[in-house]
Amino acid sequence: MSRRSGSRRAPFPVGPWLWTAMMAPFTPVQSRWLNAQPLTTVRYELDIDYVGEGHRGQHLDVLTPRSAAEGGESLPVYVYFHGGGWTSGDKAALTKYCAVQADTGIVVVNVNYRTAGLLRGGFHMRHMLHDANDALRWVAAHIADFGGDPGTIVLGGDSAGAQIAALYAAMTTRPELADHYGLRTAITRRELGGLVLHCGAVDFSVVFEPGFIMSHDFVRMLLPGYRRARMKPVALQRASRWLSPIEWLDENYPPALVTTSERDIFYQANLNFVRAAEAKGVPVELLSYEWSSKNTEHTWQQYAGHPESQEVYSRLQRFIAEVNSRARSAGA
Repeated sequence: MSRRSGSRRAPFPVGPWLWTAMMAPFTPVQSRWLNAQPLTTVRYELDIDYVGEGHRGQHLDVLTPRSAAEGGESLPVYVYFHGGGWTSGDKAALTKYCAVQADTGIVVVNVNYRTAGLLRGGFHMRHMLHDANDALRWVAAHIADFGGDPGTIVLGGDSAGAQIAALYAAMTTRPELADHYGLRTAITRRELGGLVLHCGAVDFSVVFEPGFIMSHDFVRMLLPGYRRARMKPVALQRASRWLSPIEWLDENYPPALVTTSERDIFYQANLNFVRAAEAKGVPVELLSYEWSSKNTEHTWQQYAGHPESQEVYSRLQRFIAEVNSRARSAGA
């Protein structure tokens, strides 16, 4: 595998506020582009308030295949968290991605969560994980009404969303992590069949490497008390372990499918995560593309038109089928 990606460095690190300003005009354009030619073979239940407080960041969509027979066998459930650098992004941009998966016989839940930033109420990682937990509590209580099996849930996400999914998964096996964030997980490790992580921010050590594109302010932003104290890099790196899924891997962590490329800003983070998972005995699959695959910039998996995306979807669907089969065999 080429080392070219390892030499990719930013001329200056981008902070969260600049990132948010850059993303604001791009988000609606991205949503229209990603969702072109919508699938009509899927049922869309949009903007369900999973908390009941009317906050846009606490809505979810449920997508189900129209071909699913009513009253038939329960379908696997895939719960997805969008990316956006924790400050931006929206589930709406992932509608087509989720529909493509649902069309293969999966119930897909597309989740919004409250994002961070000065103009967004000061939300940080604790709020995002509590939103993920509330969404999964809703899934556990209601997904059977949509034909889904609440006993077999796969979590997924891209970039920041993958970090949320991966860190949440760790809380099902590491109670000290759940205690740190003041929550009790709505689903157990037994109900969590696996993880699908696209270009995930799964190892925060890369943020502290010279020349990384993201500034340390992303870490500060995600920690509580961001406005009260600005930790120096050494202390900040120590505190970042509470954000970094790689720090919480153990032998009980769920199986994972990791997709990345040498063009991905989190390429090294994903390789580190896979190696650490393998060292712990965690079943993990890696699908990675070399620099020569020009369609594989960060979170390319959102766009269904790329052949590389189609290969990712094929692996994803096979992974979910295998996880579901193992869970049903274990429960038989």
